Amino acid sequence: MSEIYLSTDVETDGPIPGPHSMLSFGSAAYTSDKQLVSTFSANLETLEGAAPHPKTAEWWATQPAAWAACRKDLQNPESAMRAYVDWIKSLKGKPVFVAYPAGFDFLFVYWYLMRFVGESPFSHSALDMKSYAMAVMKTEYRESTKRNMPKQWFDKFPHTHVALDDAIEQGALFCNMLKANQSKSGAWSETPPHSSR
Repeated sequence: MSEIYLSTDVETDGPIPGPHSMLSFGSAAYTSDKQLVSTFSANLETLEGAAPHPKTAEWWATQPAAWAACRKDLQNPESAMRAYVDWIKSLKGKPVFVAYPAGFDFLFVYWYLMRFVGESPFSHSALDMKSYAMAVMKTEYRESTKRNMPKQWFDKFPHTHVALDDAIEQGALFCNMLKANQSKSGAWSETPPHSSR
């Protein structure tokens, strides 16, 4: 069974789960040849006893459209995470969690999966796009940012801070990285950096 890459983005009201809540998350399931086969997203009710972090709340105040988008049609976290697991298990392929950065997004998704479902279809591992870019570009980790990535890696998707939009955008970026890594010529040599990120 081949792998299927679940590009995932989360929106939260603080830096860690538990004291703070995951407000929204979205996953876009891609095959290695960049076919978007399915998506999943949900806006969640906040955790009982949790509260927004002041700095995160300050940032959200600058993003009224994204805030409104993640506060519509709220779902109970347990119901949403169980539906998410069912969706993952319905996909044809071994699921691989992919995110930018995985250290943040996977933290929330894994915590919510274990808290509300008691299992993770991803086990306890995730693929970090920045780390993968470091290997493909043969650069240091802190140099493997989006602004230094080759411009042809980026498709024309918006980055809206709406979870599913950003998951789709970053999934396409990851698939372009995969293609670059598999090409004989490589992707980094003699390529101007992407200047707008």
